[in-house]
Amino acid sequence: MTSTVWRLAHLTLAVFSFAFLLIASITGVILAIDAVNEKMPPYKVAGFNEITLAQSLPALREVYPEALELSVDHNQFVTLEGFNEEGDDFKSVIHPITGQVLGEPLVKSNFIQWITSLHRSLFLHETGRFIVGFVSFLLLLITISGTILIIKRQQGVKHFFSKVNKDFFAQYGHVVTGRLMLLPILIISLTGTYLFLLRFDVISKPITEPNEIENAEGKQIPLNDFPIFNQIHLADVSKVEFPFGEDADEFFKIKLKDKEIVVNQLTGKVLAEEVYPTSAVLETLSLDLHTGRTNVFWAIILAVASVNILFFIYSGFVITFKRKAVKIKNKFKADEAEIILLVGSENGSTLHFANKIHQQLLAVNTKSFITTLNQYRAFSQAKQLVIFTSTYGLGDAPSNAHQFEKLIQKYIQPRSLKFSVVGFGSKNYKDYCAFAVHIDQLLGAQNCFERLLPLYTVNDRSTHEFTQWVQEWNKQTKLSLATTPALYSPKQPNLSKLKVVNKTNLNTNDNVFKLTLKGSGRFQSGDLLAVYPANDERERLYSIAKINGNIQLVVKLHESGLGSTYLYQQIPENFIRGRIVQNASFHLPKRAKTVVMIANGTGIAPFLGMISENTSKKNLHLYCGFRYNNETAASYQNFANQYIENGQLKQYSSAFSRETERQYVMNLIERDQNLFVETFKTGGVIMICGSLAMQKDVEAILEHICHQQLSQPLSYFKQTNQLLTDCY
Repeated sequence: MTSTVWRLAHLTLAVFSFAFLLIASITGVILAIDAVNEKMPPYKVAGFNEITLAQSLPALREVYPEALELSVDHNQFVTLEGFNEEGDDFKSVIHPITGQVLGEPLVKSNFIQWITSLHRSLFLHETGRFIVGFVSFLLLLITISGTILIIKRQQGVKHFFSKVNKDFFAQYGHVVTGRLMLLPILIISLTGTYLFLLRFDVISKPITEPNEIENAEGKQIPLNDFPIFNQIHLADVSKVEFPFGEDADEFFKIKLKDKEIVVNQLTGKVLAEEVYPTSAVLETLSLDLHTGRTNVFWAIILAVASVNILFFIYSGFVITFKRKAVKIKNKFKADEAEIILLVGSENGSTLHFANKIHQQLLAVNTKSFITTLNQYRAFSQAKQLVIFTSTYGLGDAPSNAHQFEKLIQKYIQPRSLKFSVVGFGSKNYKDYCAFAVHIDQLLGAQNCFERLLPLYTVNDRSTHEFTQWVQEWNKQTKLSLATTPALYSPKQPNLSKLKVVNKTNLNTNDNVFKLTLKGSGRFQSGDLLAVYPANDERERLYSIAKINGNIQLVVKLHESGLGSTYLYQQIPENFIRGRIVQNASFHLPKRAKTVVMIANGTGIAPFLGMISENTSKKNLHLYCGFRYNNETAASYQNFANQYIENGQLKQYSSAFSRETERQYVMNLIERDQNLFVETFKTGGVIMICGSLAMQKDVEAILEHICHQQLSQPLSYFKQTNQLLTDCY
């Protein structure tokens, strides 16, 4: 709950101050660059910090007897005003010892003056200054709340600079740059707030009276012997007013950073001293830190920090909109649904996975209802509850799940529900999936809930780990949801134009055709091609082969099939829009010496490409199941013969389920079970591509073989990545 309050405060402050921060940041960048440019003229002399008034003033008086005022600006450029030998007034930047004229005093351009006015007051005079000052205060609060959120996200101050779990670019950049630029932005906001409070007398400026120094009489001595002049360096001076004439009643008036003094021009005695109040010293320091006017490196840091504030504005709103981007859409009402999906998601990624399951359930006419954990209540027709939740901070609930524990005590389900909990998190954090663990234990302790599956956890949004849960859930529910990891990838589509190279005729027995597209970008056999036949959000994915650098699909034309109909309508030279979905968990294994490939129907496509890419001549075995021994099957036999001859394929076996001598691919596996046993024993890999029904049957016979001859369950070889699947 605490995290939610801080996040809401952080977002509210950012939204409220958005426009003003935008203006302040852009103008701040320009003014910081101007502060750097000011220091480019070669007016600052070497060893400036070591020069004392005793060295400078006597030398300048010899060159300019009628000097009136010397000033040192924040760039440590020395400007002298007075009258020259001809009696004309002058004002020049000079060398503080030789008096050599180095240039004219810097004058701000009209543009910089305009930017400065906009930055300080928005052209609204005192009202504008109040707004800008108040926005500095809001930036201070945003910085503090953001720091607290980072601390909670990183699980304590000790881990403040530990590795950040990368959900997406905007989130990662928001946290990482927030840590790097924390101190500069804190200084910008703090100094801006202090100057604001001073200007509007929220912090009062004490009035100090000069301290008169008695016993000012003494012997006349040269300027360069004045003790006070030998103690004061030019670097500490703001202004020196020269005495007018040689009368003892005329004095040197010197303004330093922390005080003003009056010095007798004959004896060098300090006649009066006015020490500035602490607020005035802090005002100067705040102005120096806020503008970067005294140090070029700090000015550059301020420019970077101002740019970073602009990035914060962008990334902050991207994070907010991304949380809202995955919308919950329900076809059935809560009291109609048999399966209830509850989600606890901080940034939308967990909701993405839940939505993928929800959409598939609806597609197979299962009454599914999805909502957040904070919307938990009694569900009159529900038979099953599935919870997908992330963890926030130190084992806390996500913002849309913090009420769940209270709600589960409040609402009693009318019937016993089977439940399954899937936790999402990162093993980089100590409290990995802690909230999911808590929810799983909470439900397990309730009488009205019956555990369907043990708690599953998913590290760093791993689609491969998630599909392991999907496979187990399919077994328990007798459903056939997709188990291809790439199908659950949360990446947004970036579509490319793909040219149709060739398309074969439709085989009437099995309604299968091949489509070849000109390759675009990097891809491998086993990756997926996503197409959008209706130019909307509906996506269709096909396993692909990479053959001669092109994309090859094997597609079955389904009656009223959106994707297959769209692809079958293509002709050579046409262009389709699609994207390659990396499916790294189903590429040809690099280290395994033996790979056994099992396919049915269109699942053969990626294996054709892997065989053609097998230049290292691994021991590849291909088992295929088809309905009919027709032209399509014959073309695969010819393909296999060619690659067996050149050593890129070791063996090819096919089975036909609708011919007179009916046979299934499972029969082939049973016949050659010694090959499968040896493959598992020697670290080889078995790959399955095709229908989920085929996968289920193949895994059943492999399970039997593993128990009988290897004394290991099939799940053991799944965990060692010796069994790879891409089924649909």
